[in-house]
Amino acid sequence: MKTPALIVRFSPERTSANRDLASAALLEFDTAAIHEVGDDEWRVFFRTADERDRAMTALATFGDARPIEIDTEDWARRTQETLRAVVVGDIVVAPPWDVPGEAAPKRVARRQEARGRVPEARKTLIVIEPSMGFGTAHHATTRLCLLALQEIDLRGRRVLDVGTGSGVLAIAAAKRGAAHVVAVDNDPDALAAARDNVSRNGVDVDLRAVDLQTERLPAADVVLANLTGAMLRRTASDLAAVARGGTLILSGLLTEEAGGVRAAFARFAASIDRRDQDGWSSLVCTIP
Repeated sequence: MKTPALIVRFSPERTSANRDLASAALLEFDTAAIHEVGDDEWRVFFRTADERDRAMTALATFGDARPIEIDTEDWARRTQETLRAVVVGDIVVAPPWDVPGEAAPKRVARRQEARGRVPEARKTLIVIEPSMGFGTAHHATTRLCLLALQEIDLRGRRVLDVGTGSGVLAIAAAKRGAAHVVAVDNDPDALAAARDNVSRNGVDVDLRAVDLQTERLPAADVVLANLTGAMLRRTASDLAAVARGGTLILSGLLTEEAGGVRAAFARFAASIDRRDQDGWSSLVCTIP
């Protein structure tokens, strides 16, 4: 079986900027995975050849994009081999083949505590099977959401994860004490992946198929929306409404988009805090 893909090569002069722009552009397409061969070359995999061909036109602005067909089992194996556990604050997100040991020796834990670090044995472990649903914490937008989530006391609170992808943010909320977690997405493949990951991590998450642009969302004390800058601007009033009296965590936006997204939410928020990482931004809004 063959998978439609693109080889994308970035020019050395603007590699970093073009990588960020290409990553943002790909959020608008039905992308299955991105394999970073090197700093200046990606292999981007799609669910259909038509979607691959549409994306090729958009990516031509940022580099040389060439269509190819790759053996499905081969690319899945090679992509998985490159993924390792990621540590974000006191959360560890790991693929099944790189799960850290169950517990560090007590003397190691004491030494880590003395240095002001959270001992490995006490970190929140989330095991995610990389698949069609994004969210393995290797992307800055997911890491930014996880960092923001750790700054909130979730015990006894309702959490809504909009555009859940792999379910990693919803699982993190459940593992950190949220009383009720709802995760929504309009992609059946993402929901299937999220369902498997929720089961794998032994948590309770209410997964729902919801189209953000046409259906109502349930209210929550903490709302996570890792979408795109354009989508966040279009749905600002709806997202603010369901987070009324609580906290709204936004990501999926390039740093240059942060000002426009902030302006879209400014009339709904009492305060907005921004954090940047690797050319991407998150906004944490307090909604009165």
